[in-house]
Amino acid sequence: MEATTTTDAPSMPSGAKHTALLNRSGSAFAMRDNPPSIWPDFLVGQTEQPARVLLVDDDPLVRHVMAQELLADDRITLVDQGGSLREGRRKIAQHAFDVLLVDLNLGDGTGFALIELAKRSRPGAEVVVISAIEDEPQVLHAFELGATGYLLKNAWFGNFPQAVLQVVNGGASITPSLARRLLHRLDQRDAGQTGHVNRTKLSSRERDVLKMVASGYTSAEIGGRLGISVRTVNAHVRNIYSKLQVKTRAQAVSYATDRGLI
Repeated sequence: MEATTTTDAPSMPSGAKHTALLNRSGSAFAMRDNPPSIWPDFLVGQTEQPARVLLVDDDPLVRHVMAQELLADDRITLVDQGGSLREGRRKIAQHAFDVLLVDLNLGDGTGFALIELAKRSRPGAEVVVISAIEDEPQVLHAFELGATGYLLKNAWFGNFPQAVLQVVNGGASITPSLARRLLHRLDQRDAGQTGHVNRTKLSSRERDVLKMVASGYTSAEIGGRLGISVRTVNAHVRNIYSKLQVKTRAQAVSYATDRGLI
């Protein structure tokens, strides 16, 4: 199932944001009486067994609005919420949950610590970051720690339940403008790597060494077959790593094979 694409709304002053959010949330509980949209029974998040969410955000107004949106959907149950790193740690230990919604900037620490704790203590749980900071290294770090979603607070697309249901069913949820920036960054990185490899092609001897590495030979065996010392073999391997921008023999073989270098 394709995830629903969301759109960013113009940013607004903090006070105006809170007012708009609270105005919108006034009808959130009224939606509870309406049945949720059609939801196939093979997906996680049914009215009889809703997806369980734990919410941690140090802004009480934002947390209130998000809680109301989650409570308005019968496919989701809000098991608990907290406003600090300390509370988040305690509630992660206390509750079983399917999705952790967490802010990165908590008053007494960082949400990164909660991502690590959640993935360590409940490996099957998903994590969606909710943040006011659009910092690409920070986003990538969150994903490296195991997050599967990253939502910017200044987007306010008003569909936190949809984000929860996306990740709990194996998808990902990320604010569209941020996703576009990350894709552009990855395209630039790949282009740079391709150019680097084209400019620094492997020498014939380096290809011979890499072919033997791919065949499973040790450095000593390669040296014996090529009539060179183990030290020379290892020097060739280091040069291969540098040219292909990899760190292990397995990565070197995989990279070179995929690009037809050996």
